[in-house]
Amino acid sequence: MKGNRLLYSGAILSIGFATLFTYASPLVLRSTIDSIIGDKPLAAPDPLLNLFRYLGGVAVLRQKLWYAGLLLIGIALFRGVFNYLTGRWSAAASESIALKLRNDLYSKLQKVPAPFYFRYKTGDLVQRCTSDVETIRKFFGVQVVDVGKSLLMLLFVIPILFSLDVKMAFLAMAIIPLIITFAVIFFLKIKSKFKIADESEGSLSATLQENLTGIRIVRAFAREDYEIGKFKEKNSIYRKNVFNLIRTLGIYWGLSDALIYFQTGLVLIAGTYWTIQGEITLGTLVAFMTYEEFLLWPIRAAGRTLTDLGKAFVSIGRIQAILDEPPESDSGYSEGSDRIQGSIVFDDVTFAYEKGDPVLKNISFTIAQGETVVIIGPTGSGKSTLVNLLPRLWEITKGSILIDGKEIRTYNRYYLRKQIGIVLQEPFLYSKTLQDNILIGTSDNRNEHKLVEATQIAAIHDEILTFEKGYDTLVGERGVTLSGGQKQRIAIARTLLRNPPILIFDDSLSALDTKTEARINNALAGRHGKATTIVITHRLNTAVNADHIIVLENGVITQEGTHAELFDTPGLYKRLWDLQTAKEGPWAE
Repeated sequence: MKGNRLLYSGAILSIGFATLFTYASPLVLRSTIDSIIGDKPLAAPDPLLNLFRYLGGVAVLRQKLWYAGLLLIGIALFRGVFNYLTGRWSAAASESIALKLRNDLYSKLQKVPAPFYFRYKTGDLVQRCTSDVETIRKFFGVQVVDVGKSLLMLLFVIPILFSLDVKMAFLAMAIIPLIITFAVIFFLKIKSKFKIADESEGSLSATLQENLTGIRIVRAFAREDYEIGKFKEKNSIYRKNVFNLIRTLGIYWGLSDALIYFQTGLVLIAGTYWTIQGEITLGTLVAFMTYEEFLLWPIRAAGRTLTDLGKAFVSIGRIQAILDEPPESDSGYSEGSDRIQGSIVFDDVTFAYEKGDPVLKNISFTIAQGETVVIIGPTGSGKSTLVNLLPRLWEITKGSILIDGKEIRTYNRYYLRKQIGIVLQEPFLYSKTLQDNILIGTSDNRNEHKLVEATQIAAIHDEILTFEKGYDTLVGERGVTLSGGQKQRIAIARTLLRNPPILIFDDSLSALDTKTEARINNALAGRHGKATTIVITHRLNTAVNADHIIVLENGVITQEGTHAELFDTPGLYKRLWDLQTAKEGPWAE
């Protein structure tokens, strides 16, 4: 509520005035029935008695009963004004809370470390940022104010009941402890059911998100029926959990309503009897029955408040789990706008995603500034993991990595990542124009010459010009309207435009034909020395002109050297070279 407490205070103050005017209506009815229509002495505070005398006394008021109606209308108008202010201010506060929550969540999701996204599914995170925030917004917009309203109503109504008739007041409150006890027990049960329902909704959202993201794969493998069945299963589980929740709510509402109606009936029967006996007046009975509703409404509303409180607690817990995640540290060495030079040293580096299962073991090598290094190895040997350690997406388990002679853990992460350009095997493109996607990594949006130069090196410029709108062509979500090779080349151009001192190509030429790959390699060779370049590849023609080649197998470096040193040395490199340069067989060009 920080920053919105004044709005809530104003809303609760408005509730107080609205409650005062609400409770004034039964007193007007009581006085009208007993003292104006009837012959009982008029009982009212001195200011009101003076007002009655000014209007002509009881005799005049009896002839002009419309005065009472006019007074009731005036009371209703004032009550309506204060109810409006209550709703306006509480809505403004709850929307501000929701706004802040969404901003905080989105900001935190940008700053959490990479392992966080291995623990949560995207659909579940979307659920927390939307549905759970909406649950909290509704609670703070309605139920928090209703709690204040209920407390004020009880605070006002109980003294009024006792002022009307003591024995009826005790009778009216006889069953309240039972209702409150029942509500607390219900709250303890309903909280766990809300959590189960909310988590199953998150699982359903995750299934939907995964299906829509991978819809082309689903179609390509004719998996529509399987995906429909999977969704139906998740949907059935969600429906079952929600039904269990609603059934519990139904039991609570049914029993609580029965208790409340029993209480109301008991007061009506006893009050009618005492009215016939002359112990209370008819006006007192009418007023008392009205106030009995005002007494029981907050008690009954407490059940709804507890219901929404249970939902809010679950949602707050799910949101707090994200907000409590420690962000990546942004402290460390930073040279401001200065560029790093690009020399890299891996010194006895070991890394494990999970304890006791290292993916990289005792990795050591050196890359001089401006060198081009090619890393090859079988799938799963740890190549991508190795390069992901450089921008500190993951922290090494043992050893050290030095850039320009400084341990990378002493660098500010943001600064370090600005100095490293990574082109992934499966690049992500936004649903924007081609130009927007290429410029997304740079603040220099006006230098058309550099833009064209980058796309020419990436061998995509000529193809862009064949599109109907050229660089202003809109690509679909995740670049769905482009081929795999086109997406890779757009990603290469995007990275080259940043002109970072360290370039990493993580098997990012895999979707290209040999001719296009050769064009890009030749263009990159022309930039030799301008950036330290690390290339992960399965095609050894890329490695021919490299300054250094590293062969990685099962997380261990098994060979190092240049092409001239390795192509005739027994080992994985020679075997791959022989396969890819064979004159016959499936590897022949």
